[in-house]
Amino acid sequence: MKKKKFITCVSPYNFTEEVIKSQVFPNKIIVYDTTLRDGEQMPGVSFNTDQKLEIANKLDELGVQQIEAGFPVVSKEEKKTVKLIANEGLNADILALTRLRREEIDIAAECDVDMALVFIASSDIHIKYKLKHTCEELLTCVAEVLDHAKGYDIKVNFSTEDSTRTQLERLFEFYSLAVQTGVDRIGITDTVGCITPGGLSFLVQKILNKYNMPLAIHLHNDFGLALANALAGVASGATAVATTVGGIGERAGNVPLEQFVVAMKVLFNYDLGIKTTGLKELYDLVHKFSGVAASPNQPIIGENMFAHESGMHIAAILNQPVTYESIPPELVGQTRKLLMGKHTGGTYIKKRLEEKKIFASTQEIETILQEVKVLGEFKGKVSEEEFWEIVKLVCGPKNNTNQN
Repeated sequence: MKKKKFITCVSPYNFTEEVIKSQVFPNKIIVYDTTLRDGEQMPGVSFNTDQKLEIANKLDELGVQQIEAGFPVVSKEEKKTVKLIANEGLNADILALTRLRREEIDIAAECDVDMALVFIASSDIHIKYKLKHTCEELLTCVAEVLDHAKGYDIKVNFSTEDSTRTQLERLFEFYSLAVQTGVDRIGITDTVGCITPGGLSFLVQKILNKYNMPLAIHLHNDFGLALANALAGVASGATAVATTVGGIGERAGNVPLEQFVVAMKVLFNYDLGIKTTGLKELYDLVHKFSGVAASPNQPIIGENMFAHESGMHIAAILNQPVTYESIPPELVGQTRKLLMGKHTGGTYIKKRLEEKKIFASTQEIETILQEVKVLGEFKGKVSEEEFWEIVKLVCGPKNNTNQN
């Protein structure tokens, strides 16, 4: 079956020679989605086993390469769920989070996962106020626990927590020990979302210059920079990015899966192999289970992403959609909505009447338009039923205005 080609129209400055030369994307970038773990840490959100299985299957269906199924030490039910997902026969690798503890590595291995995401805090703030250990004690623990982990037939990703508030030399101490034990990937965590894209690029480059191995980035959105940081990170060579559907997660959330995938595909011409046409359906599924609704104007999956009311905008859209849409709604599983309200223009009124073969004079069209504007100013928007009622009142019985 021939793959449908979608027409997009973005800024040509994205693809200038100078810009492209500044980007060092790795040959393969992995999305490891953590909706089922970090997304579930959003206050008030809890997925049951059946819901987690359904979300995991949908993520897999869209082509997400790695799925963080949970934190198995949290509870017996969590461990059972992680194990069920790991044995679901999905194409995606299944990951489980563990702290730097031997017994948690054992539990992850018992869940049959493909990779253990092992982490330990590295910043002075966390070491002093949370862990209450010396750095030397933690480094000894890194060597012992990771060596224990490599005794299992699973891959190991070692990440430092609060990496972006940790001195570079301290990070090197942790990562050097991890690399010596033979871990498969190391990771940076922007735990409180406080680094800038420039800062993250610097950090990624410094780490990759020292260690020739895969590097993951797990980013939070406290300053609204998670997506920008993710893009800067992979443009600097990072090979794996943690995401959540809709960006859900603790505090301000995480890198939104749909935004990262579409931005890479359209703005950077880098196809991650994830089916963008299913992104809205995936979000709707997660929303149904989590109860967390997207803001109407949230990028990609928000209800207003492809909604237009302004008369000037709609007139242009009717001629050529790319005037006010850089991507077509079908690319991400959405549909275009042309709405009526106080900003409606005569062009759209006339088009709607023509669609139903309703004749109206210039004066009648103007009257309909003014009634729509008044109602729109009062209510915020005008429904289909209200519009056709206005048409009926203005045009009278000379036209068939029955819209059933």
